[in-house]
Amino acid sequence: MTHRPAAAPAMMSPVLYACDGAVAIVSIDNPPVNALSLPVRRGLREALGRAVADPAVKAILIVGTGRIFCGGADIREFDRAAAAPSLTDVLDAIEASRKPVVAAVHGAALGGGLELAMACHGRLCATGTRLALPEVTLGLIPGAGGTQRLPRLIPLRDALPMIVMGKPIDAAQADRLELVDQVVAPDALIDSARDYALGLADREVHPVRSRPVNADGDALAIIDGFAQEHRARILGQEAPAAALDALRNAIRIGFDEAVANERTVSLKLRTGPQSVALRHLHFAEREVFKLPGLDGVAARRMERVGIVGAGTMGTGIALAMLSAGLSVMLVEQQPAVLCRARDAIEARLVRDVAKGSMARAQADTALRQLELSDAYQDLGEADLIIEAAYESMGVKQDIFAMLDQVARTGAILASNTSYLDIDAIAAATRRPQDVMGLHFFSPANIMRLLEVVRGRESAPDIIASGLSLARKIGKVPVVAGNCHGFIGNRMLAVRRIEAEAMLAEGATPQAIDRIIEAFGFPMGPFRMADLAGLDLGWSATTSSGATIRERLNEAGRHGQKAGAGFYDYDIAGKAVPSLAADAIVRRYAQDHGIAQRLIDSEEMHDRLFLPMIDEGIRILAEGVALRPGDIDVVWVNGYGWPRHTGGPMHFARAMGLGNLADGLRSIGVAPSPALQKLVASGASLDTLAQSIG
Repeated sequence: MTHRPAAAPAMMSPVLYACDGAVAIVSIDNPPVNALSLPVRRGLREALGRAVADPAVKAILIVGTGRIFCGGADIREFDRAAAAPSLTDVLDAIEASRKPVVAAVHGAALGGGLELAMACHGRLCATGTRLALPEVTLGLIPGAGGTQRLPRLIPLRDALPMIVMGKPIDAAQADRLELVDQVVAPDALIDSARDYALGLADREVHPVRSRPVNADGDALAIIDGFAQEHRARILGQEAPAAALDALRNAIRIGFDEAVANERTVSLKLRTGPQSVALRHLHFAEREVFKLPGLDGVAARRMERVGIVGAGTMGTGIALAMLSAGLSVMLVEQQPAVLCRARDAIEARLVRDVAKGSMARAQADTALRQLELSDAYQDLGEADLIIEAAYESMGVKQDIFAMLDQVARTGAILASNTSYLDIDAIAAATRRPQDVMGLHFFSPANIMRLLEVVRGRESAPDIIASGLSLARKIGKVPVVAGNCHGFIGNRMLAVRRIEAEAMLAEGATPQAIDRIIEAFGFPMGPFRMADLAGLDLGWSATTSSGATIRERLNEAGRHGQKAGAGFYDYDIAGKAVPSLAADAIVRRYAQDHGIAQRLIDSEEMHDRLFLPMIDEGIRILAEGVALRPGDIDVVWVNGYGWPRHTGGPMHFARAMGLGNLADGLRSIGVAPSPALQKLVASGASLDTLAQSIG
């Protein structure tokens, strides 16, 4: 195409201007994601004014350079005062333009990027593009008319999950919903959009604001029904509630007033604790991929994966690998277990195809890339071998000794252990430099967290490989040093000790579970324990009745699968308080001379949370975790800590370290030396960040 280039500016602008015949092409050039920073907003407004004033220009085309159209707001500006022009000012100018403005969208249009596209008079989209209003994931709502334009462009029922839940859609869905006017091949996007814009120049165009809300029925009833349907998922979160109110405003009040209200609410949420917490996690989840000492260290080849153990974890890990396009050799010495694993994998792939989350061809390829064996020798060509066997040091050492004999030179050997000493496991081999922990969380094909555990002799490229694998299979990795329980389970053990101590002292399982669930966890510790199975790691031959759990197991109360654990379970699987379990707990307390009493909710809360948070500070001080944010990422993605509170370390910052220390003393727990030192010096948690050892 021919351009009539602009005169060279004195300074490089993040918005480029050129003309292709009668079409002005305005390009956002603000890598890496074309964020709508203040200079971009200024550049867009200036370019728009220039095009409108040029009599040779008949239409205006907005495009993005690089990989995506526009990734939305510049999050770095959120901690600063709002500056003009706002995005709303820019979009108002686009809608008011007497010349048609068309967006040519490729790669992604997220948040403000989609708001920008929706304000245009036309939208063309390249195949493979992702479109979303993900503001709620940062504790916000769209602030430039997104809650008002989207339900005018697409059916309200489809707009609701995009605005209230941040659900993305692809180009094909956008085409079906008529969010975009055309979907074209990426290499045809600019030419097609230019022609489309010229076609609009001879027609009267109407801004989106002039349309009514697109609802097939009572719009307010549709919104209220959606809110009720998803009540449990959004309970306690400010942004989804504000988004629902903004959508109600689309029906109740005029467009301009509703947009002004939307912006006011968005700016207010921006300074609130939930948005601060969610933005903290946003950056923390990106920081985990950065590790000192790994710059320039290349990951090893990981195309063929071997997995030892075809139980629940091994099957889930295999699914995660297969879904990412990797070849898997699943080794299990019990034929029946191996057969069940294969059937479970196939059934899951079939479900994913039925739900539309996986293409049929991809599922077929995944099944072809799965091999089954009962012989360790068949792992000889694997690039990565993951052991997912019973949580026993002896069992794992035997397996690693065998792997040492059959694995090729340079193969990565990893254990899925959730607690055990990686160095002791590596010592069973002659190649400890090739050994690390890869602690997946159940179900491994779904849970996002992956703890990458560094042993004393783990080579740098082994750890780089763990991070690379996580990216490949869509996990969030956190590198942890080697200690019992690593990061997440070490802290969980502290909470479990406190929960069971309070049980013996007179609290009920349901009271303790309510405290945890009211905080925002999906399930309390005792319901979770029953679901996982109380006999996990328990042996009848070694059980001595030394703990409440041992006594429950000895009574055949192995959890939900047995119909009885800390709770009884009715025929529908619903947990109900158990007189039998209460009697076992009372007898345990009597045997240990523990006087039972009424424990109030404030004490329960403090005992459940404060000691485990202090354990996180110990973990930082010891270098087991590199950064406070790493601990938050572990607990949010692996244990259900509510995202909108930011994680345990962010929670500690918010409450104040001095208040944390005082709270520990109030429940009779001495603060850790690390916490005491921080309080005495007035230092922050970030001062504990150090190299993992």
